[in-house]
Amino acid sequence: MLRPFLFSLALTGLVSLSACVSAPSGLDLSLDRPTAQEKYRVAIHPLAEPIAINKIHAWEIRLRTPSGEAVTGAKIGVGGGMPQHGHGFPTQPRVTKELGNGRYLLEGVKFSMPGWWEIKLAVDAPFGGDEVKFNTIITSRATPTFGAADTAQG
Repeated sequence: MLRPFLFSLALTGLVSLSACVSAPSGLDLSLDRPTAQEKYRVAIHPLAEPIAINKIHAWEIRLRTPSGEAVTGAKIGVGGGMPQHGHGFPTQPRVTKELGNGRYLLEGVKFSMPGWWEIKLAVDAPFGGDEVKFNTIITSRATPTFGAADTAQG
């Protein structure tokens, strides 16, 4: 009888401790940045705010050349999750539609808990493949932290 109780208590402690892990200092929280090889410039933003935990929501992606021209006809893969927890999104977010003028609709994003999340995009477009990663901090109040003044590239 005591063993299941102790196991349950230990598991509860681990879950509580993992939820308290703070994000690394100096994260770049900008929502507009160049891709890793600087082939494109990508901006993202949620279509509705605040972002509620455990609700599915959509984002808009804007894809441009480094000089600012819209990039059309791109294929964009989506990944990400919580790096400190070692898991991905609880859903399978994907780009569902090209909206025109270099804009794309990303649907199916869900943040299942507060903490540091990454949204990773793999771009396949006319100037070749490239990748970009965006960081966000989702708080327990379900309000994401975006665009902090830190400019360290990630």
